[in-house]
Amino acid sequence: MKKLKQVKEFVNKNIDVFHGNKLRIIQGLDLKKVLRKKNPYLFKAKNLTFAADLIKDILDAYLSSSEEKIFGDFLEDLAVFSARTTYNGRKSSATGIDLEFINHGVHYLVSVKSGPNWGNSSQQKKQETDFQTALRVLKQSKHSLNVQPVLGICYGRAKDTYKRGYLKLEGQSFWNLIGGSRDLYKDIVEPLGYNAKQHNDNFKRERDKIYNKLSREFILEFCAKDGSIQWDKFVEFNSGNL
Repeated sequence: MKKLKQVKEFVNKNIDVFHGNKLRIIQGLDLKKVLRKKNPYLFKAKNLTFAADLIKDILDAYLSSSEEKIFGDFLEDLAVFSARTTYNGRKSSATGIDLEFINHGVHYLVSVKSGPNWGNSSQQKKQETDFQTALRVLKQSKHSLNVQPVLGICYGRAKDTYKRGYLKLEGQSFWNLIGGSRDLYKDIVEPLGYNAKQHNDNFKRERDKIYNKLSREFILEFCAKDGSIQWDKFVEFNSGNL
């Protein structure tokens, strides 16, 4: 079980990076830049009258979307590490390809996605093009090589499918491919909780400081002396352009 121990050690070490990146994202936020990207009419329609609630609503949504990307990057690194320890895999230099490894004479070109609801139609089309380009280049350099493009999705339970020239694997099937273990998708869960409470408590303390700071900035800029939100001023700041 040496391989599993290595995977757990990798998770334990690198989960710190995930939590650290979450903090850096909100620590670097500029309130006005964030407000310009949000829909002020939506907040008015939700009847948000408490400035702190409005700021929390905005920043929670911002953080949620950023968190998915940060954790997706972490899972991609974990997938590369798993393939490296199992099949001497490596991070690919090809555009749109995250991982390459050879197993039983098959050269796998893997693009890793964190979840099944990834990308719009243009991004999915580009992924197909990236697979075709990498496949063509690899076959030109090694004519007899059996190459298999794979779209690997870290969670989900859809059936394995083959379409448009690539194999799509979700959840257990994907982790089994890169790690050679039917249980790897479950084995990585336990170390993800490493010092989770400590990390989350620290993150909450720092997050609440930032929420308070940005709430104060919003009140000074967009609230009247009686404390009410000046929606016309907020809308003008967000959308006025003449």
